Amino acid sequence: MQIVILAAGNGKRMGQLTKKVPKPMLKIKGKPLLEHKINALPKEIDEVILVIGYQGGQIMNYFKKSFGGRKIQYFFQKELNGTGGALYLVKSVLDERFLVMMGDDLYHKRDVRKIMKYELAVLAHAVDDPGNFGVLKANRKGYLVDIVERPKNSKNNLVNAALYSLTREFFEYEPVSIGQGEFGLPQTLVKMTDKHKVKVEKATLWHPIGFPEDLEKAEKIIHKFF
Repeated sequence: MQIVILAAGNGKRMGQLTKKVPKPMLKIKGKPLLEHKINALPKEIDEVILVIGYQGGQIMNYFKKSFGGRKIQYFFQKELNGTGGALYLVKSVLDERFLVMMGDDLYHKRDVRKIMKYELAVLAHAVDDPGNFGVLKANRKGYLVDIVERPKNSKNNLVNAALYSLTREFFEYEPVSIGQGEFGLPQTLVKMTDKHKVKVEKATLWHPIGFPEDLEKAEKIIHKFF
């Protein structure tokens, strides 16, 4: 099975840490963040498609054409036109089913397996500050209804952890513009709910890394993700 890892961002919020290094290559316990992510993938995932950008050559030089017994492909996202734009970039090489995850978040192997059970699914996690994320709205049966980005005073704290199981039917939908020349993967996924059931699966563990303090915390909790 294939997984697409979106790793093209410039990591500006990390300050000096990403001045010369792409965020996925920042070290946790002596290894790049991206290496931890790839090592934690279930064995059923035998191909990794990396969408790279800022300092992407460092990623290519480290992981080469295969890593840990998995085939690695690279696509360079010249224009940072959002997660939707990144996924359309790799459309030509995708199988009927595939997974997508962010290059700077830590996911538990168990959660990747749970997502794999569904043709269409999104991982969700409860947080203390839902106003900083995309809040997921699901119906009583646990299927996606909507995603509200950065809501104010939300009583719902279940947010999008940005791990997806998708099919090529995703590309039958026009990517949704989210402004500033970007297209959103989650917003396009919401469009699919007009004809498809998208399962909202709750995460065991999730740790997004956006700021230096998140990287410091990752050092302390990385062992919990394997």
